[in-house]
Amino acid sequence: MNTHIVTPGPYRATKLWNEVTRLFRAGMPLRKHRQNFRHHASCFTASAAVEWLHQMLQCNSNFGPDVTRQQTVQLLKKFLKNHVIEDVKGRWGTEDLEDNHLLYRFPSTSPLKPIPCPAPASGSRSIRKRASLRDREGFFKFRSLKKQEKESMENVDPALRTLRDDANQPAEEQQQQRREPTVEDEQEIWRDITLTHLQRILGVASLDEVLDQRYINSQNIIHNMTKVNKHGVVTLEDKTNDLPHWVLSAMKSLANWPKYDSDQPSYPGFERDVFKTVSDYFYSLPQPLLTYELYELFINVLGVLQPHSERVAIEALQLCTLLLPPASRRKLQLLMRMMSRISQNVDMPRLHPAIGTRTLMVHTFSGCVLSSAEECDLDELLATRLVSFLMDHQQSILSVPEYLLSAIRDHIQYLRTVQVPVDPGPNADCGDPVCVPMPVYAFCKQISGTEFEQQKAESSQKAMEELLEILLTDQKIDEKDRRKKLKQFQKQYPDIYRRRFPSAAEQSKADNKPKIKPPLLKIKKTKTFSIRN
Repeated sequence: MNTHIVTPGPYRATKLWNEVTRLFRAGMPLRKHRQNFRHHASCFTASAAVEWLHQMLQCNSNFGPDVTRQQTVQLLKKFLKNHVIEDVKGRWGTEDLEDNHLLYRFPSTSPLKPIPCPAPASGSRSIRKRASLRDREGFFKFRSLKKQEKESMENVDPALRTLRDDANQPAEEQQQQRREPTVEDEQEIWRDITLTHLQRILGVASLDEVLDQRYINSQNIIHNMTKVNKHGVVTLEDKTNDLPHWVLSAMKSLANWPKYDSDQPSYPGFERDVFKTVSDYFYSLPQPLLTYELYELFINVLGVLQPHSERVAIEALQLCTLLLPPASRRKLQLLMRMMSRISQNVDMPRLHPAIGTRTLMVHTFSGCVLSSAEECDLDELLATRLVSFLMDHQQSILSVPEYLLSAIRDHIQYLRTVQVPVDPGPNADCGDPVCVPMPVYAFCKQISGTEFEQQKAESSQKAMEELLEILLTDQKIDEKDRRKKLKQFQKQYPDIYRRRFPSAAEQSKADNKPKIKPPLLKIKKTKTFSIRN
């Protein structure tokens, strides 16, 4: 069965629905069945459909192995409701489907959902974006170089380039450049740099395809990255938005089980009641923790959540969770920590008689972490996939990315420094003051996992070849040590050694033969002479 990854982009949930529908119609085995004394051709039983679709979803990288059989039944019910399938009498439109031996078939009409076309922005309905710092004339335009001169001046010393450019600039423009950055300017820097990194990681042409930037609050990003405790959890100034004390106490009790507060009651099934209390609270919240506004963004992150690009998915989720309101991010951090500890705690009693602890964690809280404002047919499957990954990598995903924090602070510090004129000294001319030279930044190009492994092998091999040459040519190494190290090198890196010495294999066979040591003293037996002779 041909499957492909649904890459990030607009309407990804609809594209996933069409992909699953296409695979199901193309791969589900059909045969002749008999029911109520009648024969029905090209149909299948509900149980057979559940079995086949469940295996397909678990093997599909868009969903993963955490999909349960019950979730598959729910998806088939939505298939029946949306006329992807129908019973053998042609009835559809309800979710009246169970895991049994009733017969169903595919309709002749196409069940694929149309992909909506984004409406062009018109006068009254278009949203006017607030100009970012990069778009504001004069603030980021530190040097008035022409575009054709910019490339030719790339390798020139930044200090000399700055002196040359400042000399050619009008005094009026220099005065505009030297204005101090405001608080609003700094907030825009936090926002723009974060979104630029996110766009690069997702590999989309524009974040407008997956994100409504009206809902991005710069103050949320700043708060989530700077106001954290020693454990990396966001702290809140307004405690009314924090978790209630009784919920925190219940979560600590489950996370540290069986080391809980002795003042709390203890009876058989106590841990199940506490777990239900916590889950009821999170489902009572007015919005999921990842918010309705960022639903499409997190759905698109699932497009990069593949086994060969796990690190990329972690970085993408790191940045996406920084966009959350601080109260939602704090709740998400505490919830994921509790889920991770419970799923790894071997002393925790079973919280469900038929479901494992890890599976129970994922399926219980997936709905309160990710869901859409409007009903989506794949909500449950997509939420399960995302929450499972979040729980497994919560420590990395929900930590502050230090590289991004350093980049933003360095950039703000540079802007503050470049606005302050440098004192040219007492002997300098009384002309315009010289500004601090602009630093040069370099960015790494993202490569695939295969290219990374290939480059790693090539660089390691080259380093070993250089080491062998040093062992051969270094005059400071004693000959005895040299022979010993060469033998060690030959044993650990036979291929590199064989290329350097093509006849080393035959020579090693001869050298490995046991040698007979000569006796220390050889005494020749002399003849005895008699007196008669």
